[in-house]
Amino acid sequence: MPGMIDTHRHMWQSTTRGYGADWTLTQYFVWFYLNWGKKFRPEDIHAGNLFGAVEAIDSGVTTVVDWSHGLQTIDHADAAVDALASVPGRFVLAYGNIQDAPANWTGTPEFRKFFDRRAGDLEGFQIAFDVTGDPAFPEQPAFEVARELDLAVTTHAGVWGATGDDAVRLVHENGYAEPRTVYVHASTLSEDSYARIAATGGSVSVSTESEQSAGQGYLATAALRAHGIPVSLSIDSCVLSSGDLFTAMRTTLGADRAYEHLRAHARGETVTHASLHADQVVEWATRGGARAIGREGDLGSIEIGKKADLVLVRNENSPAMTPLLNPHGHVVLQAQRAEAEAVLVGGRIVKRDHRLVGGHTR
Repeated sequence: MPGMIDTHRHMWQSTTRGYGADWTLTQYFVWFYLNWGKKFRPEDIHAGNLFGAVEAIDSGVTTVVDWSHGLQTIDHADAAVDALASVPGRFVLAYGNIQDAPANWTGTPEFRKFFDRRAGDLEGFQIAFDVTGDPAFPEQPAFEVARELDLAVTTHAGVWGATGDDAVRLVHENGYAEPRTVYVHASTLSEDSYARIAATGGSVSVSTESEQSAGQGYLATAALRAHGIPVSLSIDSCVLSSGDLFTAMRTTLGADRAYEHLRAHARGETVTHASLHADQVVEWATRGGARAIGREGDLGSIEIGKKADLVLVRNENSPAMTPLLNPHGHVVLQAQRAEAEAVLVGGRIVKRDHRLVGGHTR
């Protein structure tokens, strides 16, 4: 299968993997936004990104958007890039800083110089920040910087208690909604917001595990499909979710179908044919991610002329891998990280016989 693409992972948090297994979103905010997240040093960011990047490659995720909102200084940003550049995968740094207003940290000369200085070190860059919904639209200067630097904006939208319809409306009405804009979660939005996203060609990154556990809102895949909005999948944070897209595909398919059944039951009806199929979810984990980062021309599918980012799904020691009757269904419902026998990035073997090749570094 094609190498999978994760469009939203807070890789700097990988050093606290699993710590928030029982957290709500409120607890996550308190820990990372208000308390201990402020104390992360550049070397902590480096360690988290290194752990997260190796974990991604090991599970067949060959491209990751590192939604790096712990970059309190340029030194933190350099540490993040250094870690990602040492791992043989494809990584896009979405630069963010939850400890300061977007207009402040994007407005410094050092911020602009950073992208010139590190331009060739990763697969690409984005700017990551959220829009509060304040009518004054204080995030406008940050959008202007993104345009000046020709960078896409990725933003958490439709998160219960944090960002809602006002944010989407402000982005749209002020002319900053673009096809390359990625709205993360989009779980609690109105039909009006979905229509605005669809009309401007934006896409949504769905993090089902996180959404259904922490409380951002129930996944919006039914509404996204109804409006024709492109979908990609993401992990969010392995502090409170798994770190592999096999699990993300499985939970997304199950959650979407559960929603469809519940709606039908409320009408006194029975679903006789599921509207979301396994092949569509595999598509979201591969080509959907490529489309979201503007790389559908060379990533996300196995075709002549595209990059050879590949995952060989095979485990001869696993009884769950036999019989193979429905390849897409098997990938979504049966396969796990252990079934990623080999991973190639650009034709280079980075995992073979279920083990990473040559450690983690280039």
